[in-house]
Amino acid sequence: MDEGNRISSIPCGRRSKWVVVALWLVIFAAAFPLAAKLTDAQENEASAWLPGDAESTQVVELAEKFVPTDTFPAVVVYHRDGAPITQADKDKAAADAKRLDAMTGDPSGSDPPRDIVQSVQGPTPAKDGQALQTIVNVKAGDEGWELLGPAVKDFREVVQNGGNGLEGHVTGPAGYGGDFSNVFSGFDATLLLITAAIVIAILLITYRSPILWLVPLICVFAALQGSQALIYLLAENAGLTVNGQAAFILTVLVFGAGTDYALLLIARYREELRRHEDRHTAMAVALHRAGPAIIASGSTVALSMLCLLVAALNSTKSMGPVMAIGVAVGLAAMLTLLPALLVICGRWMFWPVKPHFGSQEPSERGMWARVGGLIAPRARVTWITTAVVLGALAFGLFGLKVDYLAQKDSFSSGKPDSVTGEEVMVKHFPAGSGAPVQVVANAAQAQAVQRALGGVPKVTDVTPVGKAVDGRVYFEGTLNEPPDSKAGFDIVERARDAVHAVPGADAKLGGAAAVTLDINDASRRDQGVVIPIVLVVILAILAVLLRSILAPLLLVATVVLSFAAALGVSALVFNHVFDFAGADPSFPLWTFVFLVALGTDYNIFLMTRVHEEAKRHGTRRGALIGLSATGGVITSAGAVLAGTFAALGSLPMVFVTELGFAVAFGVLLDTFIVRSVLVTALNLDLGPRMWWPSALAHEKTGSLSGGAAKDETEPASR
Repeated sequence: MDEGNRISSIPCGRRSKWVVVALWLVIFAAAFPLAAKLTDAQENEASAWLPGDAESTQVVELAEKFVPTDTFPAVVVYHRDGAPITQADKDKAAADAKRLDAMTGDPSGSDPPRDIVQSVQGPTPAKDGQALQTIVNVKAGDEGWELLGPAVKDFREVVQNGGNGLEGHVTGPAGYGGDFSNVFSGFDATLLLITAAIVIAILLITYRSPILWLVPLICVFAALQGSQALIYLLAENAGLTVNGQAAFILTVLVFGAGTDYALLLIARYREELRRHEDRHTAMAVALHRAGPAIIASGSTVALSMLCLLVAALNSTKSMGPVMAIGVAVGLAAMLTLLPALLVICGRWMFWPVKPHFGSQEPSERGMWARVGGLIAPRARVTWITTAVVLGALAFGLFGLKVDYLAQKDSFSSGKPDSVTGEEVMVKHFPAGSGAPVQVVANAAQAQAVQRALGGVPKVTDVTPVGKAVDGRVYFEGTLNEPPDSKAGFDIVERARDAVHAVPGADAKLGGAAAVTLDINDASRRDQGVVIPIVLVVILAILAVLLRSILAPLLLVATVVLSFAAALGVSALVFNHVFDFAGADPSFPLWTFVFLVALGTDYNIFLMTRVHEEAKRHGTRRGALIGLSATGGVITSAGAVLAGTFAALGSLPMVFVTELGFAVAFGVLLDTFIVRSVLVTALNLDLGPRMWWPSALAHEKTGSLSGGAAKDETEPASR
């Protein structure tokens, strides 16, 4: 037995399989309590996502000397629908302000509950006499969003009761933070159940066995717990930034990618069970043959995710190790725990269609064998036509709106109270109420900076806050445009130009609008840096794996074309079906990394099998064998991955819904069309030239029909 076979036999040895299962039981027992704490380690405040050199980040740090940086303003607005405010309304608002000021909270189980309100300003009547506004500064402390959700709910119970027709709403940074917190709260368990249900349903359809689906599901769940525990430890002890979106995406990625690897291994194991009487030998051969492809696929996805480490945006940068850890742990589970459990259980797990020794492999005469037969006589026409259709779909990209996504447009279903409150606020008060522009400058130039900021159109109420500290002063100003709108961003840029122009001031401008602007700018920068690096990494992996230059270039081109087509269709659906206002600037990058990495996954599944068969039968015959052998498992894997990402649509957030739809559609497009039709047609058309410049490009091998030998360097029939 060679070294490779000895290694592949470890998870499925007659004794070692029990050791593998015991080790995973220990890992699961240690990981379970840590995985449950991952939610506590999340940082969902936008300022935590910023790069350290962003101007708004510097202002957050400098402002700590002047104002508490762990406070979030809740803007309470009162109005009567089209009617003026009465004295009774003013009295209620004043009474509410006192009640709000005395609010306490118990976010972390502390006893007694602590005060959660820093200060209350107002109520202030609108100039038109039709609304009142109170600003409540909430002390979030270390709890962050964990406190905002219940706190804002309590605020609304106060302001929305006893008004006798007076309507009250809570909006502003704390209002939105509370609504976002309530959306995310408890959804991890819901998403886990939805994802598991989708995987179970697809596995039942794929295997037609009421039992077999349990084994990969157990392995995936163990991998998810292990990855969540490891990520929690890194977040607590190594400064890894994890937000709610990353935690949700981790769940669907581990379920989707892990099940994909399970499908590939089980498919090869089922083949080998028909060739080997002993199930331990069959699994060892399956691991030896399919293991390299699975490892290469998982490594490609993990390395592609790690490319995000070069991103400037912390939320994007942290996504890299979070997703890479999920894929790596899932890969480990599928190459160790899965084979151990399968050989322990035996052939009966496949009941009622057990793969008996000596029986025929169904894929040899299945649907994908017939598809290959249809493509073979017209390979060139097939790949050209497919490429043209995908190119046409990509034209929808011109309608993709990724400039910015306002908070009020971030909810995909329903209309939270914070959105209604903002609509009322902008009618009667400055749109930037509760989200001031913040400026820190040298005290010697305080008056000049104040004049410069106050001279910027649509910036009002510029006032110093507190006294000078260490030779620096702090100002706040109010925007007359929403702080997360294009108009608000334009004001921030003009305001920065104005204060930067004051000689000797060393002025820095931040605040909510500036934070969002800097996040959007960093997202656009990251696209230009990360995407080329991901492509280079994938090209290198494919070149090493396939020992070719031409094949990797063509395969990456098909993946990019598939990505463009998926994004084009997604833009049309977002604009004309879902009627979304736009997409987050980071959406194209995240979609690219997932689709290109996972698309390359399927390339590796197919092309490693084609490469293996080409050595025995020639490239064209090998392409047909590879398609018939892997077509079913690739489409099943694609259906699983698409289903798990589609589960993100159950979260009522536009960004997550858009990402889930784009990746799900792109994966289906990739597995059913690009991988199975376009790549197969290229293999058939180019023949052995696909492997240029390796020796396989010049070999004389068997004919397409498997008859007498012929030179495969001759053109195939078109």
